Amino acid sequence: MPVAASGDLITRARDARRGIAAFNIVTLEQAEAVATAAEGAGLPVILQISQNAVRFHHDRPAGLVAAATAVAEAAAVPVALHLDHVESTGLLRSAAGTAVSSVMFDASRLPYRENVRETARAAEWAHAHGLWLEAELGEIGGKDGAHAPGARTDPAEAARFVGGTGVDALAVAVGSSHAMTERTARLDHRLIGALRRALPVPLVLHGSSGVPDGELRAAVEAGMVKVNIGTALGIAFTGAVRDRLAADPAVVDPRRYLAEARAAVARTAEHLLRVVAGAAG
Repeated sequence: MPVAASGDLITRARDARRGIAAFNIVTLEQAEAVATAAEGAGLPVILQISQNAVRFHHDRPAGLVAAATAVAEAAAVPVALHLDHVESTGLLRSAAGTAVSSVMFDASRLPYRENVRETARAAEWAHAHGLWLEAELGEIGGKDGAHAPGARTDPAEAARFVGGTGVDALAVAVGSSHAMTERTARLDHRLIGALRRALPVPLVLHGSSGVPDGELRAAVEAGMVKVNIGTALGIAFTGAVRDRLAADPAVVDPRRYLAEARAAVARTAEHLLRVVAGAAG
């Protein structure tokens, strides 16, 4: 089917008071696994490519974007494409004319006023080119920023930021942190509710790999819509590769271990898709 638009999927999820999972991918195998998981769950999904992933591919986004586009077109459920944590204006603009329909523009390293100015410019350009733009007030955890332990997004400041930038969604700090390998995060669900009431745009949770199932469900019930997941896929992928190589050190055909890694990612992604959407199974 045609590649879906991120904004449409997120708006439908918000209207239905459900969440939608957005998975960061680095390889074709991960993209295939996420699509397989979405088909198994019968749910829409967003494939995300971060600026760091683009850097891994020699700062050439076209190859991975093309591969993700082909995977999305072949899927039996709606799949959208998103560029994540984009700091480069050049990478933002590379989305025009592709199947990518949304971008998270990250000017969070800048002082507040500069963040507002640069994000507003990005939003204006994105909207002129049919793209949906996500942003955030400050750095997400793992970088001593807005999602560092104890950091929280202030609803009034967030409302001013959204009003001053014209963004379509906002990533908020409510207790999660990037790159967590243990699911021990506890979220501020009361704050999520306050942010939902204060903001006219959907809320986005970054660093969701470290959030337990029950906390994710409660976050969506409180008003979180888009739930970003990356590290959990890396854990599944590399764990399967390690196990396969340990069991058979003589293996040299990458298909032998990549197939198991892809299957492991699909299992992890399908489970999280169901958790975030509130689906049974």
